[in-house]
Amino acid sequence: MRYLIVYLAAINLLTFCVYGADKRRAKIPGARRVPEKTLFALALLLGSPGALLGMLVFRHKTRHWYFRFGIPAILLAQAAAAVFLAQYFS
Repeated sequence: MRYLIVYLAAINLLTFCVYGADKRRAKIPGARRVPEKTLFALALLLGSPGALLGMLVFRHKTRHWYFRFGIPAILLAQAAAAVFLAQYFS
């Protein structure tokens, strides 16, 4: 259980920082950006709370409908899976 908590903290911190770094790079003409596939992959690797927080704090990717609806949908699906697993294994 301790490893899961450490993993969740690390992946969410990493995801939040990557969203911030991509927002910073978005303001620099010609800067190399983080691919959108990578941003979604981080959310799918249980970093969806960090992704959503990064979107809100940095105001990043909020105009894209697939981020505006996709990241919260991933978060809800992961929360539902966590509730299901918690009930199944308890």
